[in-house]
Amino acid sequence: MTRNRVRGRLPVVLVLPAVIGLAFLLVPLAGLLIRTPWASLSTSLSAEVGEALRLSLICASLATVLCLFLGIPLAWLLARSGLPGRGFLRALVTVPLVLPPVVGGVALLLVLGRRGLIGEHLDAWFGISLPFTTAGVVVAEAFVAMPFLVISVEGALRAADPRYEEAAATLGASRWLTFRRVTLPSVLPGVVAGAVLCWARALGEFGATITFAGNFPGETTTMPLAVYLALETDPDAAIVLSIVLLLVSVGVLAGLRDRWISGPT
Repeated sequence: MTRNRVRGRLPVVLVLPAVIGLAFLLVPLAGLLIRTPWASLSTSLSAEVGEALRLSLICASLATVLCLFLGIPLAWLLARSGLPGRGFLRALVTVPLVLPPVVGGVALLLVLGRRGLIGEHLDAWFGISLPFTTAGVVVAEAFVAMPFLVISVEGALRAADPRYEEAAATLGASRWLTFRRVTLPSVLPGVVAGAVLCWARALGEFGATITFAGNFPGETTTMPLAVYLALETDPDAAIVLSIVLLLVSVGVLAGLRDRWISGPT
């Protein structure tokens, strides 16, 4: 009864800003839904829009696979190894979360461009050039999205009970076998959550992509780039693409509701 009375006290000084903040976040989304040309939705999906959708889905999926391949070992290193300076390394890993994506694209160009620190050797020795290619889109998306996966998996590793791993070690299992058969299954929900967040972030990436990979229809023009371009020539197509991205975002949040945004009732 006391708890219900405490919950029932809603001071106006808090409620009013809360309502304004909620409206500030939801009204633009409602405006997008209201202005969507539902009657001509199918005709607004031109061939270029469909190509951008296809390219975005493929690149985001490949970027997620790359993040899984590199991010899970990195998360394990940060969570379980005795490596000195792990706190500093963790801070460096999270830099892309706060770094402006355009700056990330510039950094990728300076390292992986044809005259970059590594890119010039890739081009000279192997004939590999990443900038302004579909592979460059994947690299740019993975750069900005990987921290989401690493943070999620590291948190799951820290929360996992290490006694199961210790038991496996006492039974003679190697570190690699223990990781595959004990550690990874125990943190699988964190891996899945991180992978979904990583995929969604890669799908919506704009700044690093346009800076490092450019804007070439059918090769590097992803959905966010197509939205930006369509605003000037075909606003209806821009709205349709925005709706697609909005639906993906809502789907991601709905799928991760129990893990990330649900609270005590």
